[in-house]
Amino acid sequence: MFTIKHSVKFLGALSVLAVSIFSFSGPAAAAPLPVGWTCTANCGTLGADGVVTASPEGGTYGYVSTSGGVAESGIGLGSETNGSLARTSLFSANPGDDLEFYFNYVTSDGGAFTEYAWVRLLDSDLNEVALLFTARTNPVAGGDTVPGFGMPALAPGVVLVPPSTPIIAGGPAWSPLGGSSGDCYSTGCGYTDWIAMTYEIAAAGNYYLEFGVVNWLDTAFDSGLAFDGILVAGQSIDNGTIPEPASLALLGLALAGLAAVRRRKMAA
Repeated sequence: MFTIKHSVKFLGALSVLAVSIFSFSGPAAAAPLPVGWTCTANCGTLGADGVVTASPEGGTYGYVSTSGGVAESGIGLGSETNGSLARTSLFSANPGDDLEFYFNYVTSDGGAFTEYAWVRLLDSDLNEVALLFTARTNPVAGGDTVPGFGMPALAPGVVLVPPSTPIIAGGPAWSPLGGSSGDCYSTGCGYTDWIAMTYEIAAAGNYYLEFGVVNWLDTAFDSGLAFDGILVAGQSIDNGTIPEPASLALLGLALAGLAAVRRRKMAA
């Protein structure tokens, strides 16, 4: 059914097109995600663009957007329509390692059509280990956007800075939203700005980090999630410097062997 919401969407798209014809200044072109990552639908990396500034890390950041999304069930709440998701390359962690990243949720939608974003820690078989983040418009004025309204609780131990996450209201201009950039449907559109998340990994293992965003009930008025600064035990997961748990054990045996050889030489 072509609803009032879709009519607004259509008229908004015409307005954006008219403006672009007469006063176009295109955003910086997006680039692919890092080598080894996987992307379903609309993902990439981008520099400061519209309401999404560079993160506290500076430089470029990653993103996913429902604009141009494909059929996606999100975390399985029901009524999800289309969206996008990105997964990191496989990385390893040890008990007590801190997982850290920054995120910024951006949405042109509100009212009863509130889509959502999520971040999950997955094991090497893509089973959920921890739900680290959800974001969704809160119908209560001034209410927190994270964790998402009406969504499952975040994993115990997740720390957000700042802890309060109200939406910064207004139609957000951000190129990954495509034709929805600058649009606003009802109360709740806007962005959170950059928020830091920290979570202590409980068990040694190999993991993926999954970032996703979906539309809810329809496919009009898009949303997206920007993310940056992913660290495990203070190391980037994309620079190859995080040793696997098995490698740490082998390193310990090697060091012990070297120490034994040194002791024998000193005794001789």
